[in-house]
Amino acid sequence: MMTVAFRGKTTQAIHVMGGNLTAVVGDTVVIPCKMTDDVETLTQISWTRTTRKYPGNNFFFTISEKNGASFVNGPDARITFFGNFAARNGTLQISNVSLSDEGTFSCIFTLFPSGNHKTDIPLQLLIPPSTILNHDPLVLGNEEVLLATCTAAGARPPAKVRWLDLEKGFVERTNSTKQADGTTTTVSALFGVPTKEISGRKVQCLVSSPALSRNQLQSSALHVFFSPMNVTILERSDRTIECISEGNPKPDFTWTRSGETLPDSNFKVDGGNLTVVHCASHLKGFYQCEVSNSYGQKNQQVYLATCSERNLVPWVLFGLLLSLDVIIAAWYFYKYRQRTNDEAQRGSYMVTHEANSPEHPEMRDPGQPTPAEDSL
Repeated sequence: MMTVAFRGKTTQAIHVMGGNLTAVVGDTVVIPCKMTDDVETLTQISWTRTTRKYPGNNFFFTISEKNGASFVNGPDARITFFGNFAARNGTLQISNVSLSDEGTFSCIFTLFPSGNHKTDIPLQLLIPPSTILNHDPLVLGNEEVLLATCTAAGARPPAKVRWLDLEKGFVERTNSTKQADGTTTTVSALFGVPTKEISGRKVQCLVSSPALSRNQLQSSALHVFFSPMNVTILERSDRTIECISEGNPKPDFTWTRSGETLPDSNFKVDGGNLTVVHCASHLKGFYQCEVSNSYGQKNQQVYLATCSERNLVPWVLFGLLLSLDVIIAAWYFYKYRQRTNDEAQRGSYMVTHEANSPEHPEMRDPGQPTPAEDSL
């Protein structure tokens, strides 16, 4: 209810309804104004404003039964009459409100004979923060450093920033700065020790503000960079050795021998793998694997004694020996057969000879004369 002056007397019979408004910059705002009294004659509805852009009592809009709705001192395409003169409703709609619109709008009903009756409608504007999560490249170390920052800039009222599910040992520190336009920037910094264990871990910050329809969640993965370490060379097969190392970013591998970069026609290089393509005795010697990234380099040497052909020599010798054994066995078998045949023939001769001897007369050929007969 509003108290108005009427002919030098104070009365509370006439009511002009408005209200307090809060809106977000960029929204469309309806500014209500309605009169409940319908006894006196309504001659005009007028609007004034005292805002950031118009600090004085600026008269900018009128509605009358004769002239309808009209602007004063130039049009504003954002403003639309949203009421009804006959229904004593002077409501306005303002689209795309900005911070310059913040202030007080006054709705004035002019009645006959009592005069003007006014209500003030304060408009407060909220500004949502611009949020961003930043982190610089981290280098492996033992000291606490700045890991990431979460910023809620240009908010009105100030936004709240907090980190979610912090790792053990992480520390957050928050500060706010008020700007000349009445907005506030809030920055929350996250500190910790950049170890290999936190590399790849996700960090999350939550920003809340009355100007936001819902809280904003920002997330990003931390990356801790370090030079190659723990260089190891392993034998993967009789022809392939592999150089492995840990580093971030992923390191490059370079194989060399006597200062010359491989591969050549005798080798194939695939990342950390070195494969011997053509074996030769002159390939024996020391080989070096150099592992490098943008943060440093390390190397390791290995002595390559032989390659897969070293296994062929024993097998070739074994094959030759086996062939020789077969030849010798065949020769011995041949000699054995020959000896057996000779012995068989000698056995037959001896039997015949013995049968014809005087010691065995019973085995003498009947047609053959006896020694006595021969003597006669």
